[in-house]
Amino acid sequence: MLPALFAVMFLGLQAALFHHARAVAIAAAQEGAHAAATEHGRQPDGITAATTFIADAGGTDVLTTSHATATRSATTVTVTVRGRSLSVIPGWSPRVVQSASLPVERLSAP
Repeated sequence: MLPALFAVMFLGLQAALFHHARAVAIAAAQEGAHAAATEHGRQPDGITAATTFIADAGGTDVLTTSHATATRSATTVTVTVRGRSLSVIPGWSPRVVQSASLPVERLSAP
């Protein structure tokens, strides 16, 4: 009975760690997309904003080996954050990939 209880406890803890890492990754991607989608924003602005958000949210204590990428077209910017969640199960670290897209801000005639 006790081993089953420990297994359920560790699975619950692993699920919480994964969910938190996923939430941080999507929030970082959204921050990066906001930064890169401004009228004079650039791809590096989005990457910097995303990596800064991850660092402020706990860095490698939340999302290990994190990496942000950004693409920007004339109309849309997309920021993708990739990393790995912390794990309580030895030898296994779940992969986290989250993206956020926004339209690029631009001035238009009234």
